[in-house]
Amino acid sequence: MAKTDFKKTLDSYQARRHEFRVVEVPPMQYLMIDGRGDPNSSPEFADAVSALYPVAYKLKFASKQDLGRDYVVMPLEGLWWSPDMAAFTTARDKSRWDWTLLMMVPDWITTTMFDAAVAKASAGDRPARLDDVRLEALAEGPCVQTLHIGSFDDEAEVLAAMHDDFIPAHGLTMGGKHHEIYLSDFRKVEPGKRRTILRQPVVTAC
Repeated sequence: MAKTDFKKTLDSYQARRHEFRVVEVPPMQYLMIDGRGDPNSSPEFADAVSALYPVAYKLKFASKQDLGRDYVVMPLEGLWWSPDMAAFTTARDKSRWDWTLLMMVPDWITTTMFDAAVAKASAGDRPARLDDVRLEALAEGPCVQTLHIGSFDDEAEVLAAMHDDFIPAHGLTMGGKHHEIYLSDFRKVEPGKRRTILRQPVVTAC
């Protein structure tokens, strides 16, 4: 049985270091869970991560067994925002961050399959925030993105160049929430080697 790896087949999961690129991100559906606060110290964040993965793997196994369609479980992603965007680019005040953690799932995954996966994930050692996980579509459209290699705390300079230089220079303005795709598992990979796609939805400036 062939296994689909959407990181390789979708252009929206391609990015190069030191290169900003405008990509068209198609509507996709994701497992989602919301929270607020510093991801390094918030129990809410750790509980959110622990709730997403079991559901994602239950869905993968159900897809393979019931539909004959196998795929690679997608990496963790995050939407991040704050009333003051300087909290990202300069102040980096993580206590003021709101977030939604995401994991993309194929469009053939149905709400019935999702409900069954949540029920299976609740057996045994039940994740604390399992009931907060939802299945929802996200349509971002045109976005600017690049690949960052290194610590999350070293993103500020890259984001400033994206927000303040590249985006306005190309007649665009920011139009959605800051989006990160964690190609490296930050629970296992040391900070200096982490690979993260940084994405910013944009619209044409008036």
